Amino acid sequence: MQTRDKIKSAFFITFNGNCKRALKLYQTCFGGELYFDTFAKSITGLEELPVVGGFFISNKITIYGSDLVHNEGRRTGNHIALYVYCDSHEERLLYLQTLDANVPENYKEQKLIEITDLYGVVWVFGV
Repeated sequence: MQTRDKIKSAFFITFNGNCKRALKLYQTCFGGELYFDTFAKSITGLEELPVVGGFFISNKITIYGSDLVHNEGRRTGNHIALYVYCDSHEERLLYLQTLDANVPENYKEQKLIEITDLYGVVWVFGV
């Protein structure tokens, strides 16, 4: 695949059994293509087959993800966020509305807006 070969850097996020749903949400937000490699058999307690590795590629952002968690478990930190530069306030508003219903009323006055989506991923959108 041509697009995958050109990726130089991207984000990698560990999810908690909801990698496929999260990456599908990000595709809804940013467009692009999705690819998944899942377990062949189901795991007790999980509704879907866990994602061993998946990735989402758009012109705006690339995200790799997995449902496989290190032995110490998934930890959400306060020191990292995914930054997305937006060409206009309108573009940013579309992303904010897709990822989070709580768009600040004064969003046009703010240079940076930080949100946390329903998967615990922190995003910063700049204009």
